[in-house]
Amino acid sequence: MPTRFSQNRKKRGNVSAGHGRIGKHRKHPGGRGLAGGQHHHRINMDKYHPGYFGKVGMRYYHKTLNKFHKPIVNLDKIHTLANPEHVAADGKAIVIDTLKAGFGKVLAKGRVSKPFIIKARFVSRRAEQKIVEAGGKVELVA
Repeated sequence: MPTRFSQNRKKRGNVSAGHGRIGKHRKHPGGRGLAGGQHHHRINMDKYHPGYFGKVGMRYYHKTLNKFHKPIVNLDKIHTLANPEHVAADGKAIVIDTLKAGFGKVLAKGRVSKPFIIKARFVSRRAEQKIVEAGGKVELVA
């Protein structure tokens, strides 16, 4: 930005350049950024940022995501897991074990055209509806 456009241009020649008669305009007298929020800037923090300091909720120590790992498979791909040799006792539905295929959860994207008996650890509500509507059934496995 050229000097002629700066805000300070009109103050040239005035001793304090708009920073008061007594102190000097020092760099960061109150500290930089959010410094002093619990000390000399406390009123501002309490008034305009309530709840900024302190803790909320419970800690989860040593959270490893291994126990929450569940690879998903959608209904549009579930027929690829079907093995024609694994037929249910009634002879109509094919049994699909998603755990053996390495999947933890069945989700509802896609359609089911044939009746399948699906063994899974987790199944979404809509996926279960679609499986049952196609004449199949869901078995939850621990």
